[in-house]
Amino acid sequence: MKVLVIDNETNIREGIVEMIGGFCEGITEIYEADGVQNGLNKIAEIDPDVVFLDVELDDGTGMDLLSKLSEINFHLIFITAHNKYAIDAFKFSAIDFLLKPIAPDELINAFEKVKQQHKNKFLNHQLQVMQQSLNKITSREKKIVLKDSSSIYFVNVNDIIRCESSGQYTEFYIEDAKRIVISKSLKEYELLLEPYGFIRPHHSHLINIDKILRFDKVDGGSLIMETLEEIPVSHRKKTQILQLLDKL
Repeated sequence: MKVLVIDNETNIREGIVEMIGGFCEGITEIYEADGVQNGLNKIAEIDPDVVFLDVELDDGTGMDLLSKLSEINFHLIFITAHNKYAIDAFKFSAIDFLLKPIAPDELINAFEKVKQQHKNKFLNHQLQVMQQSLNKITSREKKIVLKDSSSIYFVNVNDIIRCESSGQYTEFYIEDAKRIVISKSLKEYELLLEPYGFIRPHHSHLINIDKILRFDKVDGGSLIMETLEEIPVSHRKKTQILQLLDKL
């Protein structure tokens, strides 16, 4: 397996190369590049299997580099600092990323996922979702990428009716679509979707405000969705929910 590390910071780039050589099995060759143009040249020269790509480079961005490729024939793992907007964009698009400074166990996990994956024919679509997230588009245009054990889904955020916690899994209920079960916690999706009109009326539920039909005051209170599903409202969230509904 051939690996290319593209990062403009020499010490970080060399550190990643050293960790890959020391911790990751099945690597036959490791190459380095420090920018967009140098990275493009290396990709054309060596045809890598995996590329670690920094988001910010001296002569452009990682997205600039990818936009210049007619086809992406490698597994992609972004490298980024603690930039909230970039991290949210990765999560919306379900693209693998590592945070600087990179921990060895996270690097190993990233490689293990690469070994288990076939070539990702949807990567260009995921990159489009990522770019939309970086551009901070409205919720009516916003998409999120959901991956279950067998498929990948490109979902309009506004089509999500609700999400429900199931242990360490989250069940998505989408308009005119089947239930999608994702192996991530509801808390993670709460943080992602809250800015786009989602609220958590109960510890097990996250709902789209636009899909609420009415508030039912019987038995402490519950929200009736457009699908006629009844979502409980916890006692501590009741005042907050009522105040929010008054503003709609």
